[in-house]
Parts: sequence; structure tokens; C-alpha cells
Amino acid sequence: MSDDRESPDPSAPLHSAPENELPEPSSVSHEPPLEADQQEPSEERRTGEERREPGGKRKPLLQADRISKYFPVKTGLFGRTRLLRAVDQVSLFVRHGETLGLVGESGCGKSTLGRCLLKLVEPTSGRLKFDDQDITHLSNRQMRPLRRRMQIVFQDPFSSLNPRMTVREIVAEALQIHQLATDRQDELRQVSELLDKVGLRRDALERYPHEFSGGQRQRIGIARALAVRPDFIVCDEPISALDVSIQAQIVNLLLDLQQELKLSYLFISHDLKIVEYVSHRVAVMYLGRVVELAPAASLYARRHHPYTRALLSAVPVADPERKRLRILVEGDVPSPLDPPPGCSFHPRCPRAEKGKCDVDVPPLVELEGGSRHRVACWHPHE
Repeated sequence: MSDDRESPDPSAPLHSAPENELPEPSSVSHEPPLEADQQEPSEERRTGEERREPGGKRKPLLQADRISKYFPVKTGLFGRTRLLRAVDQVSLFVRHGETLGLVGESGCGKSTLGRCLLKLVEPTSGRLKFDDQDITHLSNRQMRPLRRRMQIVFQDPFSSLNPRMTVREIVAEALQIHQLATDRQDELRQVSELLDKVGLRRDALERYPHEFSGGQRQRIGIARALAVRPDFIVCDEPISALDVSIQAQIVNLLLDLQQELKLSYLFISHDLKIVEYVSHRVAVMYLGRVVELAPAASLYARRHHPYTRALLSAVPVADPERKRLRILVEGDVPSPLDPPPGCSFHPRCPRAEKGKCDVDVPPLVELEGGSRHRVACWHPHE
């Protein structure tokens, strides 16, 4: 069954540790505070239609300061418990109305970081602030009023929906939990309006998830997230499980909703071209750390970290006449159970300096004053 209202053209451009004591996070050079640039940003050059960063003196909606998440892992029946460093000393912020893209190889910690920011997974260490409120040590009960403002859209729209509930029940559940409907009639009205907003017909109300296509199920998931009127949504690879012909439609929907509702997104994806298009800024993760963070146009035009250069060299180019040099990285990604000392990328890096890169962890610092382009590398200009 195909998505309602849709006759896609794939080539068309997009529009707009219980008993073990956890150690301190791995040693890192002290970084300057990651503050939001409060000045009016200039419009950056983009591929295709340009996206302007949120203007004015907008404060960050969400701030993460050196967030880490370690999972205890027992190696063997009688082996000692070791720590898997899924997220290690990550600092970032997301402004009101902004999309922060998050890219990196599978297993680098992107989804875990997204869940830490929502406190769906409790960080091992670090500090979280949401709308100037410190939420680091809030209990589940204390977090409940904030849950309305922080939502997630999952990767697999089928497994994230209860197969025994109708669309009406799925979307209305959040309204009931947060007591956002005055009565059953008001609840039905709100659910119907949400379906309209995400592009589904109202005859979908009494149907079940298995009766819909992948794109339609993702629309249901988006409607469920919107039901509580959030300010911040983690989009955890929201299009990777969808047919290519449907992906652009879901991306366009998210962009339209952002513009209409002034939403902030953390957009996690493997599709580097999509991330370039939807994001105002992009963060690149490698082995649990952010190694480069910059405005999208700046990052895609002038990547400075060797891992970012290799990652973006894999982006396909539509022009068959244009030659592109693919940068191949030697070796395998180290295990997060046993990360290398110093820069986590140094065992695979052509720039690695013995005695420096394999000893000291590079801080994520701004390349030039006012550039807002941050790189964690001892040799970013080579």
C-alpha cells in the first residue's frame, strides 16, 4: 500500500554499573565552554536550496556538557567486568528552531547520545540543561512535566508502534498520560488534527499499524511525537528504514513541521546528503566522541578532521563527469571496550604524530575566532 497523497519522484529535489565502581571519564584536555553564538548568523552557502540558521539572539534550548555513557560488559563467565564507552565527553547545544545533524559510522554512539539527551538513558557523567533548567539529576517523576517538551521519532516505524492499538489509541495515549484533552470529543478532535498535520486521512483513525506502508507508519510515529506539543525532537534515523522514494517526503514533512511549530531537531542519520540538506549545523562522531562540529555549509566545504574528510568523500556525486577522490581509511575501528589512548583516531590517521596524538586527547576547539567551526585534532590544517 502506498502513502496517501504521494506520487514520488526520487530524483526530484527536496524542498524546503551496579556493583562496579565506574571510573572518571577518560582524561581529556580542558576545553573552553561550548557556548552558543548569540550573534545574528550569516546565511551559509548550501548545496541546492540554502537553509538559514535561526537568527536573533537565540539561547540554546538544550545544552550537554561533557556527557558520557559507559555500559558495564562482562567478558566471559569468569571474566572481569569492563566498560564500553558508548559516549565519551560530548559537549554540544541545540538552539530554538535549529536542526543539529549527527553523523558517524554505525556503533559510534549516535543513538545512545540522543537517548542520553532525552534522559531515556541515564548518563554516567556530565551535565544536561534544558531551557536553562539543570535536568542532570532529576528523577523520572520530576522529569515528567519536561517529557512533553522532549520527544523522539524512532528508526523503525513498525516496531515502535503497538500492533494491538489503533492509530487513534496510539496518538491519544500521550494526550491521556499528560491530560491534554478535556474529554473524549476533544481527544478525537486533537488526534484528527494531528493526522491532518502529518498528511494522513482521518479514515486511518480506527486502523492498525500493519495496514499501513512504511512511510505512513512513520507519519503515525511523528503524529504521536507531536501530540504533546514538544519543543525538541530527536529524529533517530527516521528515514533509514524507508523506501528511497518515500524518504524525501518524510524529510519534507519534518522541515514543514519545524517551520510551522518552531521545533528543534537532533537529526541522526547515515545519509550524509540528507543531513547536509536538513541541518543548520553538523556534528561528526567517532568512537563515542564528537571530532568536528560546524555550520553545515562550512563542514561540507572545508572539513578539517581526517575522519570527516574520509567520511564525506564517500558521498555520491550526481554529476558523472565530476571526478571525486575517495579517501580510504586503513585499519578497523577500535573497540569501545578498549579505546586507544590519546586521539581515538590516531591508529588510522595519516597525520598522527607519535608522542602527541597517541598520548594527548585533542580538545574540540574553534579553528578561528568567530568561525564556529570546531575540530578535535592536533593537526587540523594539514
